[in-house]
Amino acid sequence: MSNEKRGSWGSRSQFILASIGSAVGLGNAWRFPGLAAKHGGGAFLLAYLLAMLAIGIPFLMMEISIGRKMHCGAPGALEGIRKKTEPIGWFAVSNAFVISVYYAVVFAWVIMMTFASFNFANLTGNTEKASGIWAGLIKTTGTTSGYGTISLPVLGCLVIAWVLIYACIRNGTGTVGKVVKYTVFLPILCLVILAVKGILMPNALDGIAKFFIPDFSSLGSADLWIDAIGQVFYSLSIMMAIMVAYGSFLSEDANIAKDSMIIAFSDFAISILSGIVLFTTMSGTGQLNNMTDSGIGTAFIVYPQSIVLLTNNGVANAIFAFVFYFCLCTLAIDSAFSIIEGVSTALSDKFKLSHKKTTLYCCIVASILSLWFTTGGGLAWLDIVDHWCNSYSLILVGILEAVTIGWLFNPLKVLKEVNRNTDSFKMSAWWFVISIKILSPLSLTCFFIWNLVSLIKTGGIYGAESSYSLSSNIIGGWLIMALCIISGFIVKLIEKSLVKKGYTPDENAWEDTEE
Repeated sequence: MSNEKRGSWGSRSQFILASIGSAVGLGNAWRFPGLAAKHGGGAFLLAYLLAMLAIGIPFLMMEISIGRKMHCGAPGALEGIRKKTEPIGWFAVSNAFVISVYYAVVFAWVIMMTFASFNFANLTGNTEKASGIWAGLIKTTGTTSGYGTISLPVLGCLVIAWVLIYACIRNGTGTVGKVVKYTVFLPILCLVILAVKGILMPNALDGIAKFFIPDFSSLGSADLWIDAIGQVFYSLSIMMAIMVAYGSFLSEDANIAKDSMIIAFSDFAISILSGIVLFTTMSGTGQLNNMTDSGIGTAFIVYPQSIVLLTNNGVANAIFAFVFYFCLCTLAIDSAFSIIEGVSTALSDKFKLSHKKTTLYCCIVASILSLWFTTGGGLAWLDIVDHWCNSYSLILVGILEAVTIGWLFNPLKVLKEVNRNTDSFKMSAWWFVISIKILSPLSLTCFFIWNLVSLIKTGGIYGAESSYSLSSNIIGGWLIMALCIISGFIVKLIEKSLVKKGYTPDENAWEDTEE
């Protein structure tokens, strides 16, 4: 058992930058612009902004504040709020762990494409070959079969990815605080460079217009609001045990209300910047109508077509390709290591383990499991697991968290923690309580039912159009989700076994303090 002192953020700026880094990920760079293209540009931006204000920001404040109050990860924090809700925290942690397993592979793809950027130097104008670079490197079969082949480029980059992830969080807040000084600002610099290039291209204004001018008829679409709400939750790194863990390292004088607003609006601003990059570049190269809400398709198939059409100079195109994929690397790494941080914090808190060793073991186990996605069938399996983790498990975690705080606890007590150190800006009671008690659980429940109905219509098979089988959905979907749901009860059984051997678990409880 470990008696090491709990880490803490070295400064307010370290916490804010780390949280922004976690929130700003690959989804900002490719999923946000893709959804904007799908839903009438400015109409999606408006829906996203409203969803962020009404639901995202209060939820973000809630998670950070319960972490700071309880000084522990998601399971311990929820246990302190209501003892029987600890398994919800483990549901969040285990689902986040699964996400970390395949997210590292996507990170590896981005690293691989960064190295492969020099290939664009000889492909000026050749959109067909440019769009095939990534697929050729990962050696995908396009199906869930193909275990006999492993892509060596992906495997090598996966090793690099996991080494980088561990290096960034090996000493917890100490190393994270140093890393985020660079990994948060570097992608912004890269995006600014790419945005300037995009804006200077012919027909760039057409892309700007499509991105910002709203098609108000789209606001009547249920799909628009479902996608906007979903993107808010995915983008802000909530419901994944991350923000609770980050909040647990906060000092008692932290201004959660103000810091949460900074984090949320910074995340939104970088999403807008990413949108400008993609819309102007795609428009300037005649690829605007090829944009898709599939982030992987946009980044690895469609955008390479635009890269080879940027200029008539192959070397210049290769440089822009490097900037783009290096930007994605810096976006991916913060999100990747923050997920592992949420997992390792929960485990080390629960079993009083060394945080550093726990982080190492989490990275080792996750890296071994990641090998599944480097095979010929890896892309298909990644698609299935990602869909189930985000469309069902993540949403279910959010519903349970909102019900716990909003209905089984008193949200006003959490609000008091949010506003504890702020005078200039305070989160209002009506805004916070209505969001946590009504808007969040209601919208997430509708989201969950919507996805479930869509699944039922296809006979319980996600990706039927891609020939994914029912058995692959059971293994990559139902089974993994079931294991995540029961993970908390498995942890309790382990705890009971350890108690018999002399282990004394911590008793967490929310204690009200008088100001």
